[in-house]
Amino acid sequence: MDSQAFREAATATIDEIITYFDTLNTRNVVSSVEPGYLRKLLPSEAPQEGEPWADIQKDVEAKIMPGITHWSHPGFHAFFPCATSYPSILGELYSSALSGACFNWICSPAVTELETIVLDWLAKTLGLPPCFLSTGPTRGGGVIQGSASEAILTAMVAARDKYLRETTVPAASPLTEEEQEREDAIMIKRSRMVALATTRTHSSARKAALILGVRFRAIRVREEDGYALTKDGLAAALAECKAQGLEPFFLAATLGTTDVCSVDDFAGISEALQGWCAPPGGPGEVWVHVDAAYAGAALVCPEVQAATRIGLVGRFHSFDMNMHKWLLVNFDASCFFVRDREWLVQALSVNQAVYGNKASDGGLVTDYREWQIPLGRRFRSLKIWFVLRSYGVKGLQEYIRRSISMGEAFADALKARSDLFEIVTGPSFALTVFRLAAKEEGASLEERNALTRALYAKVNATGKMWLTSTELDGRFAIRLMTAVRTTEKEHIDMAVKTLVEVAEDVMKG
Repeated sequence: MDSQAFREAATATIDEIITYFDTLNTRNVVSSVEPGYLRKLLPSEAPQEGEPWADIQKDVEAKIMPGITHWSHPGFHAFFPCATSYPSILGELYSSALSGACFNWICSPAVTELETIVLDWLAKTLGLPPCFLSTGPTRGGGVIQGSASEAILTAMVAARDKYLRETTVPAASPLTEEEQEREDAIMIKRSRMVALATTRTHSSARKAALILGVRFRAIRVREEDGYALTKDGLAAALAECKAQGLEPFFLAATLGTTDVCSVDDFAGISEALQGWCAPPGGPGEVWVHVDAAYAGAALVCPEVQAATRIGLVGRFHSFDMNMHKWLLVNFDASCFFVRDREWLVQALSVNQAVYGNKASDGGLVTDYREWQIPLGRRFRSLKIWFVLRSYGVKGLQEYIRRSISMGEAFADALKARSDLFEIVTGPSFALTVFRLAAKEEGASLEERNALTRALYAKVNATGKMWLTSTELDGRFAIRLMTAVRTTEKEHIDMAVKTLVEVAEDVMKG
C-alpha cells in the first residue's frame, strides 16, 4: 500500500467510522453470535497473495461487526462505559503512525515530556493534592498505565518492596552465612505480609496479591455504611491481622466501587492507620492505593471534589483513574499517580547496558519504564492531550454533569413506580442499582430474586439495551448507568418505558 492507496483507504475507513457512529442506534447492543462463529467464516490459513483493501474493508461489516458488542451504543447501560471520542481517535491515529517502544526519554523525548505535562494538567483538573504533581514537594507524578488492574499491581509491587526495605536489613551478594539468614528472614516476613481490601473492592486487588504471592484479606462492608470501608471496619481488620501474626502492608481503598459506586471513608481510613504505625508515615506503614477507575472522572467537577473530600488522598500513597472509562479517551489510558516516584523506581528499575544514554544516566529525565511492569510503551498521552484541548475543562464538566443528571432522572422515574421497582443504591455517579418490588406482602427473598432475574433476562433479550447485575447481601439486583457519550434523554426514557412494560408483564406472570 503506497501513500496514495493509503489516502484512499484511510478516507474510506474514516467515512465508515463516521457512518458507524451516526447509525449506531440502529444496531443491537450485544452480539448474538454463537461461540466459534468467526472460524466458520474465515479461511484456515493466511492468504498467499495480498488482497485489495476494498475486499478487506467489506469483511469488517460482514464478518467482524456481527461479533461486536457496541460499548458506545446509547443503550449500553452495563458495567461502566468504555469511552470514545473523535479527538481521541485522532490521537490514536497519530500514535500508530509514530510507532515506537518509547521506554526511555531518548526513544522519543516528546512522548515522555508530553505524558508528564498532561498528567500534571489532569491532576490539577481533578483537584488532587500537589504531592501528586511532577513539580510537587515530594517529587511525585503521574504515568499512563494500561488499566486500573495494571496500576494496582504496580502499586502493590512498590508497596511490598518499600515495606521490606524499611522493615528488614537487605542482604548483599554473594551471600555470607549471616546474609543467608537475613534472606531467610525476609522470605519468612513475606509469608506474613497481607494486602487488604473490602468485599466490594474490584477483583484486581485480589488478583495482584495472587500474582505477587502474598496473603489477601477482604474486609466485609455493610449496607448501613453504604458499602463503604469505615474507620471501625479497618481498625477491626488490622487488630485481627495482628492477632494472627500477619503484617498488613497494602490497602486498596475505592472511590466508586464497581457494584454500587460507594466511596470509602478516606478520613476514617487515615485515622485508623495513624495508630498502626508509629510515628505515622514511618517505616513499615501501610501503603494506601485509591482506586478511582470510573468515578474519579467526576472529580473534574468542583462539587464532586468537595463531596468526596479528595484532598484527603494526599495522606495516601497512590491514586488511579481511567480516562478511558468516563472521560472521553479511548482505551487504554489509566492515569496512575504516586506521591514519591522513588518508591516506583527503587522497586521496578532493572538496568541493562543497551538502555544507557547521557540524559538517563545523568538523572536529567524521567524514564517511565521504571514506573510500570512492561518495558515498552505507546504514545498514549497524545489522545489525552487532544481530548483535554478539544473539550476543555468546561466541556468535560458539562459531559459529566449531563451523565449524572440523566442518572438522577432515571432513578426518579423508578421512584415514581414504587409499585414495580425498589432502588437498592444510588443514583451515584450516574449508576442506579435496583430490583423488582415485592409482588405481594411477605414475598420471600428467593421469590423476589427470581422475579428480578426474569426482568433482567427479558430486558436484555430485547437487544435494545444491555444491563448488568450484582448481588448485595443475597439480593439479586440490576445495575443501570447513564454515562455513555452517545446516550441522551430519549434513550433513558426508552429504557424506563421498556423496564416498566417488562416489569408489569413479569409481575402478572
